[in-house]
Amino acid sequence: MRTLISTAFVSLDGVVEAPGGEPGYRNSGWTFKGVEFVPEAFEIKGREQDETSALLLGRTSYEAFSPVWPKMEEFASLVDKPKYVVSTTLKEDDLVDNWGPTTILRSLDEVAELKKTDGGNIVMHGSATLNHGLSDAGLIDRYHLLVFPLLLGAGKRLFSETDKDTQHLKLVEAESYANGLQKNVFDVVR
Repeated sequence: MRTLISTAFVSLDGVVEAPGGEPGYRNSGWTFKGVEFVPEAFEIKGREQDETSALLLGRTSYEAFSPVWPKMEEFASLVDKPKYVVSTTLKEDDLVDNWGPTTILRSLDEVAELKKTDGGNIVMHGSATLNHGLSDAGLIDRYHLLVFPLLLGAGKRLFSETDKDTQHLKLVEAESYANGLQKNVFDVVR
């Protein structure tokens, strides 16, 4: 079974909305406003790219990333890797043609089936709503979190507010940086 990794920039109070400057959110771009850049804190992002065999995205994240990431040198290694977009509304005509093979999945059941296929890690960037559903369904295997020393208040959160049984996580990697960022890698305990 393939490993599904949820990777996110997250504020200390759990917000993941618009970390890179996406429009429509009051604190948009919070990852680079007032937080000193420390290159070693982002080592995990390069490692993720090296270990990614496929990308999984929700519709909103796909629509934000697909016009930009294919043209960015730092994401060149992801261009030809398969992408899977989970959406009930996205159409084939909505997909970009310069970002490698892309498949639309219509349900979490289809994600569960994808995990059963051969291949390496499936990495999900952003995609707050999709993260909620996958987490609640027990489909996420690992979390790569860069926690920023910020309290953002309102905004889309990494985890849903679903009333569910306790889900335990095992910390497998952690590091703190001079700018207050924390890297936390958790495996989901099953």
